[in-house]
Amino acid sequence: MTLKIRDIELDMPVILAPMSGVTDMPFRRLVKRMGAGLVISEMIASQAMIRHTRQTMKMIEKSPEELPAVVQIAGCDPEVMAEAAKLNEDMGAHIIDINMGCPVKKIVNTYAGSALMRDEDLAGRIMDAVVNAVKIPVTLKMRTGWNDENRNAPTMAKRAENAGIQMITIHGRTRCQLYTGRADWPFIRNVKEAVKIPVIGNGDVVTEQDAFTLLEQSGADGVMIGRGAYGRPWFINQVGHFLKTGEHLPAPDIKTQYAILEEHVDDMLSHYGDDAGVKIARKHIGWYSKGLESSADFRVRINQTETVHALKNEIRQFYGSLC
Repeated sequence: MTLKIRDIELDMPVILAPMSGVTDMPFRRLVKRMGAGLVISEMIASQAMIRHTRQTMKMIEKSPEELPAVVQIAGCDPEVMAEAAKLNEDMGAHIIDINMGCPVKKIVNTYAGSALMRDEDLAGRIMDAVVNAVKIPVTLKMRTGWNDENRNAPTMAKRAENAGIQMITIHGRTRCQLYTGRADWPFIRNVKEAVKIPVIGNGDVVTEQDAFTLLEQSGADGVMIGRGAYGRPWFINQVGHFLKTGEHLPAPDIKTQYAILEEHVDDMLSHYGDDAGVKIARKHIGWYSKGLESSADFRVRINQTETVHALKNEIRQFYGSLC
C-alpha cells in the first residue's frame, strides 16, 4: 500500500496526527524512525508564526529523520495564513496542512479550526490563498461538520479539491462531539465519493483491526492515528504491517520499550532543556507505563519529580523491576 500526495509518495498510508503538546520534534522523529509513513507538526497559529515567537520557532524545528516535513497551520485570515505558509515553505517544509478540525474552545472562539466549517466562503478563501502562496503541496484536516445537523464535509472537500488541495483528512466526529461518542467511519465514504484526491480517515484507531475496519467502512486511502499512539511510538508501524500483510506484529518486549523510553526522554531533555524537558517528559512516561504492573504508583512518583536525576532514577527502578 502506498499513498501519493501530488509528487510525494509514501511507502505506507499510515500517518501520525498533529496533536498540540504531543507531536513535537522528539516524538515525530521517534515515530517516523519506527515506521510511520508521515508525521505532522503540532498545530501552529499563523499569527504566532509570522511574529516568530520563541515557542513557535521551537515547535516548527525539524530533523532529517522525519522528512518529508509537514507543518500544520491554523488561523482565520487568508492573507495571514498565506504568509505563514510561505514562511514555512522558505524554512524547509515539504507540505503545508491547513487545520479546519480543531474543536478546542480557544481556537474555535477565534473563528479558526473547526469554526471554519460554519463559514464555507471564508474556508474557501483561506484554501485559495494558501495554495496560491506556495509551490509545495497543501493538505487539509477537518471534521464531518459542525454538528449533526450540519455535516458538510463532502461539500467542503469538493471546494478544497477545486482550490488545489492535494489530500484531505476527515476526523469522523462533528465539532460539537469534541472527543465523545464514536467516530463515524462510514460517513467518511461520503467525502471519498465526492473527490478524486486522497482521503484519510481519522478517529478512534487504537488497534490494528480498527484501522482495517475504518478503511473498509470508509473507502479511505489511508488512516491517521492520534491518541492511539500515546506511549506507543511503535503502534503506527504495527498498523502498517497489519494492513500490508494481515499479520499482527508484536509490540516490543519490555526491555526494548524501556530502551525506547530512555531514548525519547533523553531527546526531550536535549530539545527543551532540563526544567521544561522534565515536565514534558512526565506525561509521555505516564502513557508508556499505562497498563504495566504497579504503574499507577510509578506515575504518582514520576509526576512529583522535579530533576533529571530523580526522573531517570524512577524510570530505572521501575523498568528494572519488570525486565
